[in-house]
Amino acid sequence: MAEKKKAERKFVGSTITTVVSLALVLFMLGLLGIIVLNTSKLSDNLKENIGIQIILNDNAKEVDIQHFTKTLDASDYVKSTEFINKEDAAKRLQEDLGEDFIAFLGYNPLLPSINVHLKAVYANTDSIAWIEQEILHSKLVKELVYQKSLVSMINENVQKIGLVILAFSSLLMVIAIALINNTIRLSIYSKRFIIRTMQLVGATQSFVSWPFVLKGIKHGIYGAVIAILMLIGVLYFAQKQLPELVELQDETMLATLFGMVTVIGIIISGISTALAVRKYLRVKSDDLYY
Repeated sequence: MAEKKKAERKFVGSTITTVVSLALVLFMLGLLGIIVLNTSKLSDNLKENIGIQIILNDNAKEVDIQHFTKTLDASDYVKSTEFINKEDAAKRLQEDLGEDFIAFLGYNPLLPSINVHLKAVYANTDSIAWIEQEILHSKLVKELVYQKSLVSMINENVQKIGLVILAFSSLLMVIAIALINNTIRLSIYSKRFIIRTMQLVGATQSFVSWPFVLKGIKHGIYGAVIAILMLIGVLYFAQKQLPELVELQDETMLATLFGMVTVIGIIISGISTALAVRKYLRVKSDDLYY
């Protein structure tokens, strides 16, 4: 009876160790996924804040301007537009300068304009170049102004950050697979004599393997559930500290990420268990003691 209880404690302890190890590794992968998703959204927000100012001719008619603005809004590359007439432009400049330049000059030298914010995918040097040519074809447009150096700098930095995150993600994935595989191999190692006993009484390889594989899949699910709960806790805490993060969260993307964490846990755990059992099904009896 004492030996049976001792064996049960060992089994429970082995199961808990395996599930906790899986949960911690999947938590790290999920945390990296959240960072990648938020970095991507931050990058898109940064690109979409790049403004292009379309300076219009002074003699442009209001009806033509409205039609031109609607055409821009309907374009694939435009996220939003804002029309600024001469009077509003003067008010804004007066606020920036802190003085009434119109009274000094005797007239308003500013021209009406349209501030355009592009969609993130089009906020790069090449895309803006052909967008500029397309906009300048309009007779209403006098010139188009934007900071080319800023656009180039933002895109270069975003690409560098993306490469670093990709390299780190790949490294972490390899480490995660190795850790999960080693944890499961150790768990199966403790059951190597049970596997050999089943084999000696005539059980087929598939009959021996499937219970272990199914148990491995269950462990993967349990580990994923724990990891997801930990990730939800981290997100909740982070949003309490930084309320701005709420705007970056996409429930659909988070649900997809949690689903991917679960699938990764099941696949890695199931395959690692199958490979570990297969190893001890093929090993010689004398090697079981080493």
